[in-house]
Amino acid sequence: MLARGESVEPRDWMPDGYRRMLLRQIAQHAHSEIIGMQPEGSWLTRAPSLYRKCVLLAKVQDEAGHGLYLYAAAETLGVDRAELLDALHRGRQRYAATFNHPALTWADTGAIAWLTDGAAVINQAPLCRTSYGPYARAMRRVCQEEAFHVRQGYDLLRALCAGTSAQRAMAQDAVDRWWLPAVALMFGPPDTATPDDAGAGRTAVGTAVSRQAIAWGIKRHTNDELRQRFVDHCVPQAERLGLTLPDPGIRWNEERGHYDFGPIDWAAYRDSLRDDTPLARQRVAHRVGAHEDGAWVREAAVAYAAREEAR
Repeated sequence: MLARGESVEPRDWMPDGYRRMLLRQIAQHAHSEIIGMQPEGSWLTRAPSLYRKCVLLAKVQDEAGHGLYLYAAAETLGVDRAELLDALHRGRQRYAATFNHPALTWADTGAIAWLTDGAAVINQAPLCRTSYGPYARAMRRVCQEEAFHVRQGYDLLRALCAGTSAQRAMAQDAVDRWWLPAVALMFGPPDTATPDDAGAGRTAVGTAVSRQAIAWGIKRHTNDELRQRFVDHCVPQAERLGLTLPDPGIRWNEERGHYDFGPIDWAAYRDSLRDDTPLARQRVAHRVGAHEDGAWVREAAVAYAAREEAR
């Protein structure tokens, strides 16, 4: 079936390894969507205008919806949504460490949308053709909305860059801080490891997993291919904004037909992947608190559904 390019559906037979890999990827993706609401959500009460507040509120609401689409896709593999959330809350499953970076200024909301959501679109567009049908169908809706988020972030940064010198400086500072988290953590480790790479053993394991995901049609491209595509998209956009990407190694390579960019210090980002950093603990604690505060809503929905079914 996979060799013929056909989609795998929930009632089809699938290898246990395929099911486990799908569950791991979809769960991490869903967790990243709902944790990823927090950096921008912290600015909802501090937006500089009603228009910007409404735009940001719509974006944060979209991210919650993306999490719901993905949890629903995961449930078709035989796992309960409550189990997935419990695994996130207890630290047994992870989310993208990109969101463990703080949003220090209003400009960060633009940099997050332009860079982080931009990386997400590059990463996720091929997943619209992933081999598992429910995941692919969820991603088609997600990617449509993420494309609007990227434009929203670009528009916010464009407005700041057209403003005062202080506003332009704030935009540049935000991009300086969010560029490497986006280009590094949103795509994962390099596909090839050298003895000089920090965590080369971990990279080798990740490469093997990536190759198997491609063989099963879960992924369509390697991490490095997607990272290159992201850099190629962002460099001309940054030039139009008048912003400088914080990588002196970026330059056009005529022979390759791509932008070269500097090496990533993976040792610096390995620490970002830890679950015990103060901001990581804060993100999960905030998520657990919100889940507990919403228990009455879930209980009321279950009671209402039971009443309606009894009629």
